[in-house]
Amino acid sequence: MSEPSSSRPGVGIAWMVFTGILFVMVTGLVKYLGPTMPAPQAAFLRYALGLVLLVPMLPFREGLHLQRHQLHLSIWRGVLHSGAVALWFFAMARIPIADVTAMNYMAPIYVTVGAALFLGERLALRRLAAIAFALFGVMIILRPGFREIGTGHMAMVLATLFFGGSYLLAKRLTDEIPAGLVVVLLSVIVTIALLPMALVVWVPPSGSDLMILFLVACIATLGHYTMTLAFKAASISITQPVTFLQLVWAATLGVVVFGEAIDPFVVLGGVIILASVTFISWREATLQRRLRTPPVPATKV
Repeated sequence: MSEPSSSRPGVGIAWMVFTGILFVMVTGLVKYLGPTMPAPQAAFLRYALGLVLLVPMLPFREGLHLQRHQLHLSIWRGVLHSGAVALWFFAMARIPIADVTAMNYMAPIYVTVGAALFLGERLALRRLAAIAFALFGVMIILRPGFREIGTGHMAMVLATLFFGGSYLLAKRLTDEIPAGLVVVLLSVIVTIALLPMALVVWVPPSGSDLMILFLVACIATLGHYTMTLAFKAASISITQPVTFLQLVWAATLGVVVFGEAIDPFVVLGGVIILASVTFISWREATLQRRLRTPPVPATKV
């Protein structure tokens, strides 16, 4: 990935720092809501309420020209993303915020592996070593055999895998249809896909719950927008390392608001994973390849 035509590293870093704060706010709000509402219902309401923000952007004309394979890819992406979001909400209610944030760094690694398996992307030895290094980071976080791995951690492992698959399909779709249409289709399909799961476990939401979820939708949408501003100002090789601060914000939020203890193994594992992602992104930028490895925030809910 080449440098933006008018690179402004300071501006790009500032936007990425702000983006990280926004996504940690989303995580904190979902964590706060977790005990009061089943995960599928919370995920459904987050996307249903988020559609309100997208209604003015609905590209009706473009939607009429979707080819069958594009619709099929969109549906599969929506199904993967639905599973990822539901699992992410489930994990948020059960494991510390820092664990969720650190493990989410793996999603871009899964995209890199998926690009090699399904899109013919070549994996050089250095990239394979970085992937192995990232998996080692996951093992440090989970520490199998040294502590019990609960359902929350397993849900997060699956969530990052599904988020990676969703992003990979998004890259394929944006080659053929406008990015705005890809976003709208995802929101519509995810809302529809989550509805049956939500109805099975439905509990009457309070007004405050709905307000929190609408706020989550607003902040998440703003976060994705500020992320694009960061990448317009500076290359991913500059902005990617800044996403480490998300782990700092998340750990601080967990301690101050939720009384969670800081686990040094989680911090270490997160640093290792992010270092691997940053190295792969830097190599792609150096070799001026078409970017296959997404920035960490791009795989967020």
